[in-house]
Amino acid sequence: MRVQRAVVSLLLFCCLEGSSSTAGEAKKRVALLDFDFGTVQRWWSGNWDIGKGVADLVVTGLVKDGTYSVIERKKLDTILQEQNFSNSDRASATTAAKIGKVLGLNAIIVGSITQFGTEDKSKKFGGVGGKFGGFGGGGIGKKEGKATVAIDARLVDVNTGEILAVATGKGESSRSGLALGGVGAGGGGFGAGGIDMGSSNFQETIIGEATRKAVDDLTAQLVTQAAKVQATKVTIDGLIADAGGGAIVINVGKVAGVTLGMRLAVERPGREIKDPATGKVLRKITTPVGEIEVTELDEVSAVAKGVSGQGFKVGDIVKSKD
Repeated sequence: MRVQRAVVSLLLFCCLEGSSSTAGEAKKRVALLDFDFGTVQRWWSGNWDIGKGVADLVVTGLVKDGTYSVIERKKLDTILQEQNFSNSDRASATTAAKIGKVLGLNAIIVGSITQFGTEDKSKKFGGVGGKFGGFGGGGIGKKEGKATVAIDARLVDVNTGEILAVATGKGESSRSGLALGGVGAGGGGFGAGGIDMGSSNFQETIIGEATRKAVDDLTAQLVTQAAKVQATKVTIDGLIADAGGGAIVINVGKVAGVTLGMRLAVERPGREIKDPATGKVLRKITTPVGEIEVTELDEVSAVAKGVSGQGFKVGDIVKSKD
């Protein structure tokens, strides 16, 4: 697989946190690329991207579990578009590692959907309706039988490109029927290119039931293998940008790893010790001022209150506590 453009400067984006963090806490930051489904024989018409749909479901499961910090899907999609990574790149461990480095991740998850359909003979249904059971969008190939979904995933180290772990999730519907029809399919309009795999309508179909089981199986395996991902200690290094009005504003935020409730040390810069031969700064002398706690947060800045010390000034250094 090839990467179409060299990685350029990008900011780290905020993560959907499964739990709160404190300064210096080790965080395992991951993201999921859309799953590849090139080997699956299409029985649906339209431009339905089941790879993206399944990846979204896995992201939801991982965020709810809270073991990993999972980068928001919309942010990831933005980066993929800006870097011009094509869908054909999504299953490549090498490409995944490069994307992961851009995002400051510890690991990135790539995978493939290997089964997505039913076990029995194909049947062809015409339809002009826009509801489940009507198979809107013209003739859509369907299969009647029990639905089966299988998903493979790889957890890739972004620094080495090494595959740290593999997981395979599989699910089968408890009943037989048409993939997007059958008992409990319900109503509600849809287009062949726009089925919401997180909706109750989809979940109640036999293919939806099988998908949910496969996703839950895969998610559980990824969670149990979290120890294989090397976490990164978050180090904060910023400055006070404003200290008036009773609030302290600092010039680092979510992008840098700052979280609500995080406590940071404040130091005042002093004289610099330079090499007399080269003029290079050898050491910066600082004086402890106090400690602050983050109370408000956005991507590039934060508001904090003083916890100890006083007289905080613009230009004071804020840093992770040792």
